[in-house]
Amino acid sequence: MKIGALEAGGTKMVCAVGDEQGRIQVEQSIPTRTPEDTLPQILEFFREHSIEALGIGCFGPIDLRKDSPSYGSITSTPKLAWQGCRIVSYFQDALGIPVGLDTDVNASMLGEAFFGAAQGLTDCLYLTVGTGIGAGILSGGQLIHGLVHPEAGHVLVQKRPEDPYPGHCPYHPSCLEGLACGPALEERWGKPAAELPPEHPAWVWEADYLGQALTGYLMVLSPQRMILGGGVMHQAQLYPLIRRRVRELANGYLKAEELNHLETFIVPPACGGRQGILGCLRLGYAAGQEG
Repeated sequence: MKIGALEAGGTKMVCAVGDEQGRIQVEQSIPTRTPEDTLPQILEFFREHSIEALGIGCFGPIDLRKDSPSYGSITSTPKLAWQGCRIVSYFQDALGIPVGLDTDVNASMLGEAFFGAAQGLTDCLYLTVGTGIGAGILSGGQLIHGLVHPEAGHVLVQKRPEDPYPGHCPYHPSCLEGLACGPALEERWGKPAAELPPEHPAWVWEADYLGQALTGYLMVLSPQRMILGGGVMHQAQLYPLIRRRVRELANGYLKAEELNHLETFIVPPACGGRQGILGCLRLGYAAGQEG
């Protein structure tokens, strides 16, 4: 099947054409501006390639309830120009093909499940740590949606007493995203994360906040593996610090052989940064199968 994939991000829209086996034929990146400017460019790309179905992994929050009048819309995003954008119906009406939609992090989780570090697993968490923080969750072999969809970046964590930073999130002063996302690192320390040296105290603090959240996810979701991606996680020194913090906080409570080897339990993505677009191909394939 010839499938279109759209990884809709806050700064860029990655468009690709491929198949359900993850073979990508062509790809293009388009800057994310306003819907009026950006969506017609994406539509032109997909029209040129005569796709049979389209999968979209989108920044959110988004409405994923198929019985909702606003299904397929971007809802309370801080990207104000995109609030209320009916992204599914836009492409469905223009292309006349099935369109599958999920969150960007669920798409990444799907990509890792089919092609990466979660292959063969039924319960797994993919956490992205970048401009924002979010999680895609696989439970019993299915992506979790629930009432809306998981917003794992907005779990509350215990702020370090010596941390004076007020938090980046306008909704929650001490949520994980507010304290540990890329912009929070830059605002707190005065430099982008990529410019902070490995020995900088920022990374111990970052590992503390991420370790708190991961321990909570571990206790609630009982995943078989946790995959950490996103721009902030390009700092390789973070992984051992996070594993150490999770080991401290879990404190031996859960008895499972996998937790004796956190180097294979808390891991980086295995798709070489392609997990999002690969997951979108699978979303498109599933939509095409449903007709």
